[in-house]
Amino acid sequence: MNAEVEILEVSPRDGLQNEKTILSTEDKIELVERAVGAGARRIEVTSFVNPSRVPQMADADDVMAALPRREGLKYAGLVMNRRGLDRALAGNVDEIDVVVVATDTFCQRNQGMSTAEACDTAAALVEEARAAGVFSTITVGASFGCPFEGEVTTDRLREVVQRVVDAGPDELALADTIGVAVPTDVKARLGLARGLAGPDMPLRLHLHDTRHTGVANAVAAVEAGVRTLDASIGGAGGCPFAPNATGNVATEDLVYLFDRMGVTHGLDLASVTATAAWLEHRLGRPLPGALLRAGSFPG
Repeated sequence: MNAEVEILEVSPRDGLQNEKTILSTEDKIELVERAVGAGARRIEVTSFVNPSRVPQMADADDVMAALPRREGLKYAGLVMNRRGLDRALAGNVDEIDVVVVATDTFCQRNQGMSTAEACDTAAALVEEARAAGVFSTITVGASFGCPFEGEVTTDRLREVVQRVVDAGPDELALADTIGVAVPTDVKARLGLARGLAGPDMPLRLHLHDTRHTGVANAVAAVEAGVRTLDASIGGAGGCPFAPNATGNVATEDLVYLFDRMGVTHGLDLASVTATAAWLEHRLGRPLPGALLRAGSFPG
């Protein structure tokens, strides 16, 4: 098992994109600053998408312009098309994340195109990002199950992941977008991805805790050799285009877990938990993270 894990903070993007309460640009910047203060060094800060589709991200350009810039910090932005990439590059992102949904029905609802078309788009975006010197990740959404088509077979996942690997991103991520995976799924599908990607392409896992399997799945991923896990402070988040979507695995829950396991991650539990309380207040609703309710141990 890895002795060190990187937790990529996604609360400013995935954590906010499905919330009824739209935070101000100033609050979003404070959220990023709080994450940085807690030790986060890779943060997905926004998505450069059509604001009519995701109004919570309408201020993406303003957010990028106001972010604190420090050595060692890497800010990522989600992009879906060339227009989004142009905005991301203009905002001086350090990384882009491009999503390819593994099923056609979900991909059509999420991006307005088939999975094959999304693979072609992702390949073009990766090429443009590389030319600009920007790190790229392709995330395969619904890698473990689809809200519209049900089970995603390993044959289907293999087909999509192979297309994604052929596009040549710097990193490959699998996403449990609707939180249906269990540890055996995680190990098997990460093994499939590793076999296609080869030993050198970094793998990352994006988890949702919809059915309270997120923490167990994180352990399975680390045992399988994954070094980077996405998480969201407070467990906020969810996909606007998936029915009954719920949040990512809570950052503070993973921090507690890895602290007790002796796995290094670089985040401060008290700071992250305090930020979860702050975010809960700003959003005006309870957040699902466990540490905010139970506290650490020993207290």
